[in-house]
Amino acid sequence: MGSTAKRMPAIFFGHGSPMVALEDNRYTQTWARLGAAAGKPKAILFVSAHWYTRGTAVTAMDKPKTIHDFYGFPQELFDVEYPAPGDPALAARVRELLAPTEVALDRSWGLDHGTWSVLKHAFPGADIPVVQLSIDATRPAAFHFALGTRLSPLRDEGILIAASGNVVHNLRMMGRDGGAPCDWAVRFDEYVRDALTTRQYDRLIEYHDAGEDARLAVPTPEHYLPLLYVLGAQREDETTAIAVDGIELGSIAMLSVAVGASA
Repeated sequence: MGSTAKRMPAIFFGHGSPMVALEDNRYTQTWARLGAAAGKPKAILFVSAHWYTRGTAVTAMDKPKTIHDFYGFPQELFDVEYPAPGDPALAARVRELLAPTEVALDRSWGLDHGTWSVLKHAFPGADIPVVQLSIDATRPAAFHFALGTRLSPLRDEGILIAASGNVVHNLRMMGRDGGAPCDWAVRFDEYVRDALTTRQYDRLIEYHDAGEDARLAVPTPEHYLPLLYVLGAQREDETTAIAVDGIELGSIAMLSVAVGASA
């Protein structure tokens, strides 16, 4: 796109349960506001916690399927479709930007619930092309932040960079103490918020430095790492907006963060 193109934001959504796709609450209302503020991107590049792979891959099909990658939920949730088109040209551009990191062109995945449960609220028309980028499980946190930095030029090409996960995500501890927020969950969420507002992103890359709180909040990294792609894509002149936050079911943080935009 030309030099007059609006720079698109980069947004991390704290997505929580798949049931959020069917809900109307303060989180989904914030996502809708973020989507409306972004306007209509040329396409969306999405990093979901639920595509966690060996190596990096990008969806490259014309018509990605809606993946119902969960079980034990009502049929109504399995009936949800998000028929957004794909964008093979964007997939090729992602490969170009991330070189020499090898990026596989994938034609078997689609849009998982980490993506469509959010986009159903943010862009309900499902008329904007969506490409998913996988998270390489073999790489450290700094690698994922660096990929976000290399993807940042897309924002000046009309592409919205989005990601979803949860900065606190411990399913084993969910619902303890009647669902009241666990002390360690609150502390780690505050650790992340403080690092965001002071732009001390080294503390977020080296999140293990938060000790036992980090171990409990991030027992596995796939829900945490998507945040780093968004922060890596941020420009020096941009502020960080905490769009919405809250601890649900005791151990799931719904923190959503936008750079280059506000709710």
